[in-house]
Amino acid sequence: MAEELEAENASWERTAKDLAAGAAGGIAQVLLGQPFGNASMSSSTPVSPSNSAPSDAHSLSPSSSPSPTSATKPLSYAQYYASGAFAGLTNSILSGPIEHVRIRLQTQPHSPTQRLYSGPLDCIRKISSQAGVLSGLYRGQTVTLFREAQAYGVWFLTFEYLMNRDMARNGYSRKEISSPKVALYGGIAGEALWVASYPFDVVKSKMQSDGFGIGKQRYKNMRDCFRQTWRAEGWRGFWKGIGPTLVRAMPVSAGTFAVVELAMRALG
Repeated sequence: MAEELEAENASWERTAKDLAAGAAGGIAQVLLGQPFGNASMSSSTPVSPSNSAPSDAHSLSPSSSPSPTSATKPLSYAQYYASGAFAGLTNSILSGPIEHVRIRLQTQPHSPTQRLYSGPLDCIRKISSQAGVLSGLYRGQTVTLFREAQAYGVWFLTFEYLMNRDMARNGYSRKEISSPKVALYGGIAGEALWVASYPFDVVKSKMQSDGFGIGKQRYKNMRDCFRQTWRAEGWRGFWKGIGPTLVRAMPVSAGTFAVVELAMRALG
């Protein structure tokens, strides 16, 4: 009985440390990503804040971050992906409407006489009154689910694969991997995240800025948006802005993973 209680306490302590390290990584991510998100954008440019390394044209850094696995039995790479995908799906419940509101605010005309929303609360109120909560605030939620699952799954998987390969190659423990290497592997994971999920982000951005200011929507749903984008622009239409996105993803993702890993080591 005493051993079970001790094991339960240890589990709670580990969870608390994981949460603390994840919070530290989230703060670092926001601070690192914020300067990249201050560039001006025209009303026709779709922008989508993401829950991972942000991009210049289609994303802005969010509040979620990874946490290294602390279980005694190593996870398989399929489990790493599944864990990341589940985290992304959970996160999308909040990220979907929050990103939608941010996109509307960022892409509205900035002239005082042409502005559609005075702020976030006014934006939420007007979208909800015009189209409801599910069809309005949660517009683009289906493609958001796909994007978050793929993005987070690849993010976790890539980072853990690189860390494990380094340990196997050099024959030392995780804590012995240098901070520059952790940051490098985190940066590479950020690049992989966007290569794997960017088309979903483009479609999501198009849907959430669709019909802006005129009360009409060009895309009926996610499939229609994919179809129209392909017909109008071909495969290139799904990769516009990928260059600036990858440039931005590297430092933000590197900093996030480095802070999380160092926080985990400091907490023990």
